[in-house]
Amino acid sequence: MSDFVSAAELNDLREQGTPVRVIDVRWRLDRPEAGHGDYLSGHIPGAVFASLDAELSTHGAPAEGRHPLPSTATLQAAARRWGVRAGDTVVAYDDSKGISAARAWWLLRQGGVDVRVLAGGIRAWRAAGFAVATDDVIPEPGDVVLDEIGRDALSIDEAAAFPASGVLLDVRAPERYRGDTEPLDPIAGHIPGARNLPTLRHLDAEGGILDRDTVLATFAEVGVNPGTPVAAYCGSGVTAAHTALILHEVGIDAKVFPGSWSQWSNTPGRPVATGDQPG
Repeated sequence: MSDFVSAAELNDLREQGTPVRVIDVRWRLDRPEAGHGDYLSGHIPGAVFASLDAELSTHGAPAEGRHPLPSTATLQAAARRWGVRAGDTVVAYDDSKGISAARAWWLLRQGGVDVRVLAGGIRAWRAAGFAVATDDVIPEPGDVVLDEIGRDALSIDEAAAFPASGVLLDVRAPERYRGDTEPLDPIAGHIPGARNLPTLRHLDAEGGILDRDTVLATFAEVGVNPGTPVAAYCGSGVTAAHTALILHEVGIDAKVFPGSWSQWSNTPGRPVATGDQPG
């Protein structure tokens, strides 16, 4: 079963009365506060806004990274606020090629929820000619009970050791991996042993996933094949969840280091590699 649904498939589910809760996870690194405004400017009818910063993350010291994992209780309270009930399917979408929606997918899947990502996001919905709404949806609270989350997450020490037994992917842009530039964190470079594979390489111009053979071939370039232990990190654990989603779609399970470079670079004593090789 695919981790993605098309706009047409989602519309069919809604028209058939299938228990489905749609969440709008619009968020951008350069303007994280603007997601709710974007939602109010036009969203899938019935969709509830989900805050990546307040509900799909928690807040802590810099040494915990920019987007530490929420507790299971925090995520469960958020899911209930979105109206999620036991047995519901959740469909998450955004307007950034699934990057932020994948964070919801990664967390809710660990919680035992049947969750998918809308391929192409709100743009695909609009392009298909389906209506949008501008209300602020506040549904009746749900009753979902989540499993404990965190089993697919690596600690900073586990991330440091991972290249010795598997492939640790740095899914940021190549210039950040090499250490040529670092716009957000105090140190430029990458975790020693990590291999660079930006997550956008798996997508077409509209944000749709490329065909299975192409995706598998791209992962194979950096040593990831079915059966290979693999984990991913990025700047703060959001984009890495997208790579985990792509991997799962082609049948490869992956871990995520949610602290990512924002935690690593804020932890004194952690070694740093630069250049285009793992180091």
